[in-house]
Amino acid sequence: MFTTLHEEKVFKDPVHRYIHVRDGLIWELIGTKEFQRLRRIRQLGTTSFTFHGAEHSRFNHSLGVYEITRRMTEIFSGKADWNEDDRLLALAVALLHDIGHGPFSHSFEKVFHTDHEEWTRRIILGDTEVNRILRKMDRCFPQAVADIIEKTSTNKLVSSMISSQIDADRMDYLLRDAYYTGVSYGQFDLERILRVMRPKNDEVVIKASGMHAVEDYIMSRYQMYWQVYFHPVTRSSEVILSKILMRVKDLQERGYDFKQKPLHFLSLFAGEITLEDYLRLDESIVHYYFQSWQEEDDPILKDLCNRFLNRRLFQYIEFHPNERMKDWPKLEALFAKAGVDPSYYLVMDSSSDLPYDVYRPGEEERLPIHLLMPDGSLKELSTHSDVVEAISGKKRTDHKLYYPADVLTDTRVDQEIRDSIQSLLTTI
Repeated sequence: MFTTLHEEKVFKDPVHRYIHVRDGLIWELIGTKEFQRLRRIRQLGTTSFTFHGAEHSRFNHSLGVYEITRRMTEIFSGKADWNEDDRLLALAVALLHDIGHGPFSHSFEKVFHTDHEEWTRRIILGDTEVNRILRKMDRCFPQAVADIIEKTSTNKLVSSMISSQIDADRMDYLLRDAYYTGVSYGQFDLERILRVMRPKNDEVVIKASGMHAVEDYIMSRYQMYWQVYFHPVTRSSEVILSKILMRVKDLQERGYDFKQKPLHFLSLFAGEITLEDYLRLDESIVHYYFQSWQEEDDPILKDLCNRFLNRRLFQYIEFHPNERMKDWPKLEALFAKAGVDPSYYLVMDSSSDLPYDVYRPGEEERLPIHLLMPDGSLKELSTHSDVVEAISGKKRTDHKLYYPADVLTDTRVDQEIRDSIQSLLTTI
């Protein structure tokens, strides 16, 4: 069992000013090698190609989520629906919720079919420093933490503090990502939202007087997704990153003789990756391989690594697959004639977001934000907010076609082929 630290520990933080650690449990978790690994995993993957300040890590963000959750527990303390025994559980979940992320997170997951939440669970329950520290609380404590992250816990209140439509995770990453990218879109009044949060009926609710602060938060999230997270230049770098990993996987399966063998990836390719293997993967390792693979004999791998490391990104145009798919085979054939493999250099990419939604029986559970009315009743947010009602349930999707613009200026490619590609891209 852990006690309060003899002296409070603080982290200076650009978003929250200070992050306060008073519990021995949290302090020891921060010191584990699994948590320290998050220093080597960037929060926003390749977004620094677009917003050069976006170099912050999952370590930064995880501390921020912990700090917001810590403040929530202070606000909830003494309230009728809050169980003080859940305080350390909430803090541990907040701190560890992203511990399973791999290098370049979502691009990595797409290629290798991994799930960071599953790896988070394995780290919490496996033979790790994190697990050994959690077990000091209680032998069942690691499972309680894992269940909340897996969204299978019966503790709905703590779950909603970490994962809901207005939770500590989203509030920190919006403010933090806005700060490091240098944009104003993600700003909202965190202080006001925290002041009007209340525990009620196994969920976090908002006092009706704080509705406008929540409107501002939802619109900030909407803007951040379309102005930052789904920025087409960032998506171009993600496309190239994914294609590098796909090329390496394909070459390995074909028995290609690498000059720099992908030793850290072999168990991934074989579908036999262990927890120890996974924890050795971070972005410094991936960058090392990309640097080395610039010297490979395979022209595609060599070129893609060079493009990624030196920011020679793909060009993009608007492309709606449902309307223009008849042109796709023609475009693939022209790229092949130009000596450019369309499976690596002609890529459709789609992004979509649902900024706010209400619960619909039979669909994926998406609990709405509830307002706590003066009479004690709960009302769903969009029934009182015209702003939220206007975007509620509306999914926006954006499609782009990515390709290397230099294929159109490469004098080694027949002029007629280049003209045909340009003409087709113009009419798509």
